[in-house]
Amino acid sequence: MWEVAKRAGVSHQTVSRFLKNDSGMKPATRARIERAVAELDYRPNLMARSMRTQRSHRITIVLPELSGFVPIPLLRGASAAAHEAGYMTDVVGLEGGESRRARSVLSLLETRQADGVLSLVPLGDLAGGQGVGQQPVVVLGEYDDNLQSRGRLADGRPAEEILRHLADQGHRRFLHVAGSQDWASARNRRAVYVEAVERLGLTSYGVVDGDWSVRSGYEAARDLPADSGVTAVLAANDYVALGVLRGFQDRGTRVPEEMSVFGWDDEEFTRYFSPSISTVHINKEEVGRQSMLSLLALLRGEPEPEAEVTDLFHLVPRGSSGPAPR
Repeated sequence: MWEVAKRAGVSHQTVSRFLKNDSGMKPATRARIERAVAELDYRPNLMARSMRTQRSHRITIVLPELSGFVPIPLLRGASAAAHEAGYMTDVVGLEGGESRRARSVLSLLETRQADGVLSLVPLGDLAGGQGVGQQPVVVLGEYDDNLQSRGRLADGRPAEEILRHLADQGHRRFLHVAGSQDWASARNRRAVYVEAVERLGLTSYGVVDGDWSVRSGYEAARDLPADSGVTAVLAANDYVALGVLRGFQDRGTRVPEEMSVFGWDDEEFTRYFSPSISTVHINKEEVGRQSMLSLLALLRGEPEPEAEVTDLFHLVPRGSSGPAPR
């Protein structure tokens, strides 16, 4: 650190501030230190720093064991916020229910393997910032034990926005291919769809019970009678929408000229399918970032930030939807 300071023409205290990601540092000073660090190939000795500070400079993000679903955008946002603050992140899957996971988290903290924990799943009574000493725990609260979304992430109101958007393009008769009703998000999307169709003076041909799968969407499109009058399909997620599209293509129905299709979740493949799939984007990265910022504030002994994600959902119309056929 002294060598870096000498090369950059600053004090070693300034280099220490740089390594702690001090946001108040002048850009010119930061640039000189970055150049000196690169030229000297300097790497902080994290083990020595941990011994001195009694901190691991690591944050653990908790998932359930062997989950079939991993919210990558949320993890990306949380990890980025941690890295900007000088922390490494470890993502771990903990087996058992809430109580067992809570005991595992306490063990992690007691053995100083983590300075704090961000859990995406419930931890029983271990929440509200309570951890071990100065090692806080934040529970996201947006997922249940099986990482099924609830709370803000399960909000079904964008279904009405989709209907309004398509109605503005002349569509009047719709079909909804629902997700598994074991999920709050699927139930909410279905309920909003049914209520909004009536409120907006539109017509629903019906709701097909699906299971989030491509197959359920394909079968719904394949089995839709030719005289149904449906001109737009609202799919429960992008995988269902993919199946709907493929089903219509196989039966010779042109999308979007004869049928519009809307998905949900803005999965990456939706941009590259032909036609590209209209969908609902969920700003999960910002949810993860805000959650990590709350944990970092507790680590510093600061008030938790009050900022919330105001643009959590927004529609992304693409090639699979368009004006109703004449």
